[in-house]
Amino acid sequence: MEGEPILGNSQIEKNFFILGDERVLHTKAPEIFSAIMRKAGVNGTYKPFVIGPGKLSEAVKEIRTLNIAGANVTTPYKEAIIPHLDELSEGATIIGSINTIVRNGNKLKGYNTNAIGFMDALKDAGLDVANKSALVFGTGGAARAVVFILNWVHANPIFVTGRSQSKISAIVKQVGGEAIPFNMLPERPLSVYLVVNATSVSSPDEAPELAKLVNRLQLPICEMVIDLNYGRSRNFWQDMAQNKGIPFMDGLSSLANQAKRTFALWTGIDVKPEVVVTAIQGSSSDI
Repeated sequence: MEGEPILGNSQIEKNFFILGDERVLHTKAPEIFSAIMRKAGVNGTYKPFVIGPGKLSEAVKEIRTLNIAGANVTTPYKEAIIPHLDELSEGATIIGSINTIVRNGNKLKGYNTNAIGFMDALKDAGLDVANKSALVFGTGGAARAVVFILNWVHANPIFVTGRSQSKISAIVKQVGGEAIPFNMLPERPLSVYLVVNATSVSSPDEAPELAKLVNRLQLPICEMVIDLNYGRSRNFWQDMAQNKGIPFMDGLSSLANQAKRTFALWTGIDVKPEVVVTAIQGSSSDI
């Protein structure tokens, strides 16, 4: 019957958190995962956990004391939290960034479902990027995850760009790809099949200079522009794609697959994709 839990054990309470700075108080993740838990029949809570500057070690100790079942980790702690965990998945080790923590007995293990969620999104869109070129914008954990997966599915070459040359060089050294100077992008046609925005900005109001630069890109063979952000009322990545006649995909599929993978790690329950999409769309925001 519609509205009844699809599966799960409502007798066992599972408690989850999302860790971040003060911005975590405004995330819709609790609303999203609470909706997924209700549908899956999981009895528990999902709450924001604000970590102040310099308090990461104390916060992780408190998380251990609270005996959580799992947690999400968001900006700015996706990399900084790693030394405080007991172990990492293979992918998280290579990427150097995590977004999911799972309790295994008394140990906390870090995973990166951003990466696998992006790979699932590529599959959902029917995109085969093997031996095709890609351009990734971003210097943070999301960009690392994207470059990791593009390497995994044999995209080649993979160009990485952003405002900080040192951070881009670090991504290339750790995960792969080729650094390309940010300001040189509009100067010549870019022979890339795929463009991915792995930065946190999509609105012209957030980054007017980046919006101008993106609008000037020359993309003669590009077949897809992907923006990992979701729910933005104004989106210069989408505008650019439409102006150039290039198909565009926002971050809904990647976000849904990421949440689906995280939930499975926490509970062992494989929810249907439409359950996650409905929860995200109902929140009208991203995680």
